Amino acid sequence: MPSVASPKSSRVSQEIDLSSPDAVVDPVTRELRAESITVRIRWFGLAIGYLLVNLGDLVNAADRGSSKMELNAILAVGAVYAMIDTVRSMKGRVLLAEFRILISLMEALFIGLLCYFDAGVSSPFRFYYFLSLLVCAIRHSPLLTFATFGLHAMSYSLLGLLSGPKSPGDGIQMILTLVFLGWAAWAIIALTGLLKTAGNRLRQLNGELLDNQAHLERRIKERTRDLQESQALLVQQEKQAAFGLLAAGIAHEVGNPLASISSIVQLLSRRTADEYTIERLDMVQGQLARIQRTLQELVGFSRPASQQAILVDVHAAINDSLNIAKYYKRWKGKKVNTEFDDKIKAVRTIYDQLVQVLLNLVLNALDATEEGAAITVTTMAIEEDGQAKIAIHIADEGHGISPDAQEQIFEPYFTTKATGTGLGLFVCRQLVQQELNGSINLVKSDTAGTEFRIVIGSVKT
Repeated sequence: MPSVASPKSSRVSQEIDLSSPDAVVDPVTRELRAESITVRIRWFGLAIGYLLVNLGDLVNAADRGSSKMELNAILAVGAVYAMIDTVRSMKGRVLLAEFRILISLMEALFIGLLCYFDAGVSSPFRFYYFLSLLVCAIRHSPLLTFATFGLHAMSYSLLGLLSGPKSPGDGIQMILTLVFLGWAAWAIIALTGLLKTAGNRLRQLNGELLDNQAHLERRIKERTRDLQESQALLVQQEKQAAFGLLAAGIAHEVGNPLASISSIVQLLSRRTADEYTIERLDMVQGQLARIQRTLQELVGFSRPASQQAILVDVHAAINDSLNIAKYYKRWKGKKVNTEFDDKIKAVRTIYDQLVQVLLNLVLNALDATEEGAAITVTTMAIEEDGQAKIAIHIADEGHGISPDAQEQIFEPYFTTKATGTGLGLFVCRQLVQQELNGSINLVKSDTAGTEFRIVIGSVKT
């Protein structure tokens, strides 16, 4: 029975489809695939052996006739072993994995007995020695293959001593068989070593290819993300430009009638002596002035943003953003508190960008809170990385952000609002990091409210 030693692992935690080309090719799987091939070789060898013993009347028929019972019995023992091994292989396990050399010894004894009860040293079963060496060299180390060759040589030599010469050429045939068996062991080991080296090199190259492919995919993903971020910034800038044009047009169209109305109110106030009328006209004049201030703030915010870094009073920038936010429809019923650190000095930064970031965070806080809730803006002087910086905290008493969404809030086009664009916090992060030489992060967010922290330093010019 042509067989080889079993692999190292005797158990596998899960069943593996050994014939599937998609199976993971790890060492255990490779050994199980080799075991599957060995099982097929065993059954093929047994089938040929049964045919040779029972139907091979043209080959050594006279010598084999009296030994059919013994040969069939030996083959039956081999069939039982092959059946057990097959069942174990189907379950993803290997039989007698820890006793490789013992398996080789059993093979040498099995093949020697077949040859002894058949035709001695000239029996066709002697070719099983070559097949066993081939499979052993494919599956195992050269040392084990040489050890298997030694066992087979001892088995065949002992066979020659026990069976004795049955024909004048048996001695020469025995010597030639041993020589060819040794040469075959050396050649098979050299060939399989070359194949294993090529296979290892191929696996190494395949691993490098997979690494390069993964690196390329990461680079493509990064470039795609950069492109999406650039596109998001462009969309936001286009919206701001359109908003600026619209605000300027509205201010022009509304400003002229307001100026006329203001002039008429002033004329009427001068021509009447009725105190009640004068008081009412002064109220009208005050409301007109309020509308004009609102238009000026709107035009000032919507003008093209300056990229020039100047000395900025952070508290003044916060107040400006709050003055703009008070016109937002969600401002009503909310309480806005400011807690400013008087030790903070002016910082060289980009005013327009700072106001835009602060305004966006305040508007988000207004959207997240209900009437009666409070929003608190706090400033403090800190030292970070050996540099004096300013920390701005914007906290609200809103509904908070879900834990799943907290990891994505700074990603472009991600929003938790029904009508949001998903660009607000993304643009804030880009402006703070790239323009304001700072950082922005979510401090906390739960059902009690949300708090953001902005840290800015002097912009390098």
